[in-house]
Amino acid sequence: MTDETPIASIIVPSYRGARRLPALLDSFAGQDGGTPAFEVIVVIDGVDDGSVALLAAEDRFPVCSIVFPENRGRVAALNAGFEAARGEVLIRCDDDLVPGDSYVAEHVAAHRDGDGGAIGLYLNQYDETAYSTVYGRAADKDFRASAYRAPEELRWRYWAGNCSITRAVWEKVGPYDPAYRLYGWEDVDYGYRIVRAGFPVTIAPSLETTHRVAAVTTESRARRAAHSGSARRIFEAEHGDAGLPSAIPPMSAWNLLVRASAVVTRAAGAARCGRVVDRLIRATAETVSRKLVALTVEGAALSGYRAPASAKEVF
Repeated sequence: MTDETPIASIIVPSYRGARRLPALLDSFAGQDGGTPAFEVIVVIDGVDDGSVALLAAEDRFPVCSIVFPENRGRVAALNAGFEAARGEVLIRCDDDLVPGDSYVAEHVAAHRDGDGGAIGLYLNQYDETAYSTVYGRAADKDFRASAYRAPEELRWRYWAGNCSITRAVWEKVGPYDPAYRLYGWEDVDYGYRIVRAGFPVTIAPSLETTHRVAAVTTESRARRAAHSGSARRIFEAEHGDAGLPSAIPPMSAWNLLVRASAVVTRAAGAARCGRVVDRLIRATAETVSRKLVALTVEGAALSGYRAPASAKEVF
């Protein structure tokens, strides 16, 4: 760290991130000339897989590490990083992102008109798997299109791992909610709390950032969907439905299949069902495969919502 007070602080929660961090650090080192002064705070969540030494050797920009002695989860990591930050613009950046050359400058510029929150959507990069071919890339494209169509009052729903706030927002909204311990909804919760506190949330195309996506199989995507469905219960207990669409799908031919899939998923487990589908889609027509994956993912989310599961049950 240097004595210069940074304009921006970049908070990076990291779990077993030694293989992902080099590309992220190289991206920060390659920021355009004239980029506002920034610091990087990496919170290592309970497992040092070489990340500490990697960060200690970094001398191209100010960086520090906060090391948890045991795994405490992403929310705890985020809160520790934000508490340590010194900048006026606080950027949350997941360790599997690959920011562009103007990443820091664009996040700072997003707040030049006042206090609030800014979202940059992911540009997901997928490994070549059957899942990504028949479902992942198309679903990602549909998600981004939906986000940009979202009305202003609902943009908070897209708060995720590439976003920023001003210090005034952090001081008023406070830390991420530790009730979210598994996967999902701690970000949506925070976006909602920003808006509820009276600050605007924007989605800026200039903040789109490459993301090396982790869910590259139906198995991993279904497991995350089940966790996310469970986590939505926490959100609703805190905030009600907050104007979100119902988690229980309305009656239709497709949604009857989703409801049936949720029953099967609950009995067999989301990950196990996902593994079966991953095997099937290697030898099934693409149109049918896409439906199978969608049915499994949507059924897993509904299963998790209806009967919140522990990590052991879902895995």
